[in-house]
Amino acid sequence: MMESGKDNGTKLTGQRRVGLLYDERMCKHENLHDGYHPETPNRIRSIWNKLQSTGITQRCVILDAKEAEDKNILSVHSKKHVNFIKKISSESDSRRLKTASKFDSIYFNEGSSEAAYLAAGSAIEVVERVASREFNSAFAIVRPPGHHAEREEPMGFCLFNNVAIAATYLLEERPELGIKKILIVDWDIHHGNGTQKMFWNDSRVLFFSVHRHENGGFYPASDDGFYTMVGEGAGAGYNINVPWENGRCGDADYFAVWDHILLPVAKEFNPDMIIVSAGFDAAIGDPLGGCRVSPFGYSVLLKKLMNFAEGRIALILEGGYNLDSIAKSAHACVEVLLEDEPIVGSSEAYPFESTWRVIQAVRQELSCFWPTLANELPQKLISQIAPPPHTLISSSDSETEDDKGRQNSDLAELLQDVIKPLSELKVDADHKIGDMNYWRTELSDIYIWYASYGSNMWNSRFLCYIAGGQVEGMKIPCSGSLDKALPKAIVWKTFPCHTFFGREASHTWGPGGVAFLNPVETSQYKTHMCLYKISMEQFNDILFQENGLSIDTGSPLLDIATLNAISEKEFNSQEVKDGWYGNVVYLGKEQDIPIVTITCSLADIEGFKSGKLPLRAPNEAYTKTLIKGLVEGKQLSEGEAIAYIEAASKSLICR
Repeated sequence: MMESGKDNGTKLTGQRRVGLLYDERMCKHENLHDGYHPETPNRIRSIWNKLQSTGITQRCVILDAKEAEDKNILSVHSKKHVNFIKKISSESDSRRLKTASKFDSIYFNEGSSEAAYLAAGSAIEVVERVASREFNSAFAIVRPPGHHAEREEPMGFCLFNNVAIAATYLLEERPELGIKKILIVDWDIHHGNGTQKMFWNDSRVLFFSVHRHENGGFYPASDDGFYTMVGEGAGAGYNINVPWENGRCGDADYFAVWDHILLPVAKEFNPDMIIVSAGFDAAIGDPLGGCRVSPFGYSVLLKKLMNFAEGRIALILEGGYNLDSIAKSAHACVEVLLEDEPIVGSSEAYPFESTWRVIQAVRQELSCFWPTLANELPQKLISQIAPPPHTLISSSDSETEDDKGRQNSDLAELLQDVIKPLSELKVDADHKIGDMNYWRTELSDIYIWYASYGSNMWNSRFLCYIAGGQVEGMKIPCSGSLDKALPKAIVWKTFPCHTFFGREASHTWGPGGVAFLNPVETSQYKTHMCLYKISMEQFNDILFQENGLSIDTGSPLLDIATLNAISEKEFNSQEVKDGWYGNVVYLGKEQDIPIVTITCSLADIEGFKSGKLPLRAPNEAYTKTLIKGLVEGKQLSEGEAIAYIEAASKSLICR
């Protein structure tokens, strides 16, 4: 990879000296069994292409990726784990698939071992260059990510803990560089559980993580990310968690946390260097994060950190799954690293009330370790709040038409108050933050029956799509609907159509098929379906989540016109999205309300018929949800449910 700014001794003048590291070999790590898996090689390609297209790579020094040595990885991982990752790519594909299913949200292929070693080695490379003052700062555009990886096992898309390996390398292997205290800032939307555990008793590392937690309901779904987890022994007080209680947190929420927790503590800690676990899945539009940090927001967060450690900062990529958002956010950060100038822009939006509540709880918990946090925040400050994130839209059946009209008017004003300041931020010209989803107001009062024939037949599983979170067996959590109101009613019906199981694996359930429906009426089969009475707004949020989209998408997939068009005849369908469940099927009416379900495209149906797409039985975890749904819904006994599922698993798709 040749660049004009290649590291060949050339001195860059008139700006900060910044290193960039990217290597296409890390793209060899790929999930070949799930084309929709969010942790894709295109994540780092999108960042690199953005930096190249804007000419920013010409202003940086391009560094070569290096594989980490075992001795460096062994500083934070066990010998068993290192040997496992080293050898996994040499195993057969079937064995890799079986092995991956034993872990939480992990996949392997022939390129996984090399990519993991390159990611860890590249993290070491950039921190060493910055620590030695060869560069002011640097950014390692690496994958797989690392902050979930624990000492003994991979987890959450992460194989080696890149940041922990790099930080330990500086502290243990390069004492002559003078790095005695390191601040690790993890702004990925998910808690950095692996990194936290590796420095739990270490006062040389101040680990700070701000993340969605929701009382342990958000991935990685444990209590490790709660604010009471402050470290132990010598490390007591050196572990800081800021756990969001809800999604949709944006620039104002993060700015408040920086100003009232992180920056005061960082000033007291006085780090010699800062490493950022730079996940961009809190960005606007991320399908897993469900938050609203803008590129401007990330640039401000980074700029505030540059006041410490003489600006010696290394960014190491973690998550981020919207290719547009991750590219623009990363670009904004590199601009900050290059230019030692004030940032143009402003944000007048306020944090959520829940944000101030969390900030106060964190400050109180840590005040005995950090006296700077002991003072109470002024009431005038914490009274400046945005409307609650999940109560902007009401769907109460008891509202009068006048009440609804007033609420809709108030809603528009509230949205303007919150969103307008963000829309005026100076980010990329083509990145408009102010396009709010006003379609929600209209569709929140229109109801349909959503008919589920798969895992959503189990009420607890279905509610993950409404409230967010996950049930046992799911590899990743759902972000939830914006309107978290429970279904107005639940009924069961049977329909004359064929259900089958297909695909090698899914990123939600791992190896094994998932349920699809052939949208053709046939008396040969009888399919049990659980019907949930929900709003069209909520149904669209389910569509977004089923097809890997963020609920912040600017327009609905199923609008009123499309619903009316397919409602002329039972089993009419309309493909609204190119995804596994992008085909909406009309099944009739119940209590004069339309019944709709979702399945794959008609082209995919033909693919299953021809053998181009695989028919596969579901795995044990997925099967259990189907059984629970049918049994708890009082449709079948457990034995009958098992037989029903086995019959669908063995049947050929009907024509």
